[in-house]
Amino acid sequence: MRTICNKLFVCCLLAMLSLNGFAQITSGKIVYERRTNLYKKFKWDNVQDWLQPEDKNKVDMFELYFNDSLSLFKIQESDLKERMSWATSKNTVYQNFNRNDRFTIKPIWGEDVYIEDTLVKRKWKITDSKRVISGYNCRKAVWQANDTTRIYAWYCDEIITSVGPESFHGLPGAILGLASEDGGVIYFAKSVEITKPDVNVLLPKKGKNKIFSSKELKAKLEKDFGKRPWGKAMIKDNFGVW
Repeated sequence: MRTICNKLFVCCLLAMLSLNGFAQITSGKIVYERRTNLYKKFKWDNVQDWLQPEDKNKVDMFELYFNDSLSLFKIQESDLKERMSWATSKNTVYQNFNRNDRFTIKPIWGEDVYIEDTLVKRKWKITDSKRVISGYNCRKAVWQANDTTRIYAWYCDEIITSVGPESFHGLPGAILGLASEDGGVIYFAKSVEITKPDVNVLLPKKGKNKIFSSKELKAKLEKDFGKRPWGKAMIKDNFGVW
């Protein structure tokens, strides 16, 4: 009888250890490094005449806080002086997966613009390709954004909340790596912290600011600036695949 009890105890213990070893993460903080190739972003014939080689790859750091239904993606605060600060976007994105909505703060020419819309739906193709990012096993997925642009994502199903940089989501786990096919923009997680963010931090403070839908804001910018080359470039940058 004692032998049977001992065997049952060992089996239960092994089962508990197995469950703990494969615990699924539903909340936390992910720090991303984003590298933007400015030669590829500014595809002008004379770009190398005014953009120095040391400024070719612009690095920005972001933080993603999330729980099982909410997420906040934002620029990481730093006291360091930023070179070429105007060259890349630094959006703040709140996503509510229960309500199927997102709230985005876009800095456009030094002024914050507020956008409220539904979550972006993307059709992902999951592949068999795998890699390790920040110590987590990830699987590669592909999104065909349009006829000429594909986006690659590497997601980790150990972190089961479907979150990612910017407005990206929709995979069976957190996106720890994200890249355009040409390598012009690349996000990679530098660290993952298992924690429970304050829910109040994950909810946007809308205040009395004017709020646009994406369609409304794009129409306004096209009306005001769409006939100018720099205006077209600005609109494309703010309403592209990212």
